[in-house]
Amino acid sequence: MKSIAAIFDAAAAGYDLARRQLIPCFDDFYGSVADLVDAHAPEAPRVLDLGAGTGLLSAMVAAVRPQARLVLTDLAEAMLAVARRRLAGRTVEYRVMDHLALDEAGAFDVVVSALSIHHLDDPGKREIYRRAARALAPGGLFVNADQVAGATPAMEAAYWRHWHDRAAASGIDPAELAAAIERQKLDRRTPLAPQLAWLREAGLAEVECRYKNVSFAVMCGLRT
Repeated sequence: MKSIAAIFDAAAAGYDLARRQLIPCFDDFYGSVADLVDAHAPEAPRVLDLGAGTGLLSAMVAAVRPQARLVLTDLAEAMLAVARRRLAGRTVEYRVMDHLALDEAGAFDVVVSALSIHHLDDPGKREIYRRAARALAPGGLFVNADQVAGATPAMEAAYWRHWHDRAAASGIDPAELAAAIERQKLDRRTPLAPQLAWLREAGLAEVECRYKNVSFAVMCGLRT
């Protein structure tokens, strides 16, 4: 099996072309993150995007906070190269790094992530939640928009069928769907309930699932 970085480097050039087909609830899923940022972030927030990929989520954050100072991280340099083009003209810091290399304290008003933290195992998820909470200034916002597992094997099977059937019905190129299924071999998805508990354990308050559509969930909390 290739590394996560190698697989996403190889997919970078065309990665965004099928995003709406592979995320059936695309507008509500990403829109709920933008709404949270709009509700909680100051006018010129310091924003960290963990596993930013092609900069899709960062661009949406910038749309609601044009004065945001952005830091994008990812393991895949080719994905960040796409982000550089998407965010051209903005002052952005790019870091090729693993999530668990995050060691700042109180440096950001907002920490977001989309469809990335599910690549970590459960101890890794708990640790990045702790590190993300520590990286926030008091009152700062953490949002993880991700795919979660079903709470039972039957639920997980139903979640996967729901995603597959809707993606297939979208008219997606079969090769794109096959590539997405292959990338899912890297996933280590976890049910929602323990992740909410880990966010509270990390020291975040007002923890909730703001949006959920089967396996797609938006989890958030505030640094006290």
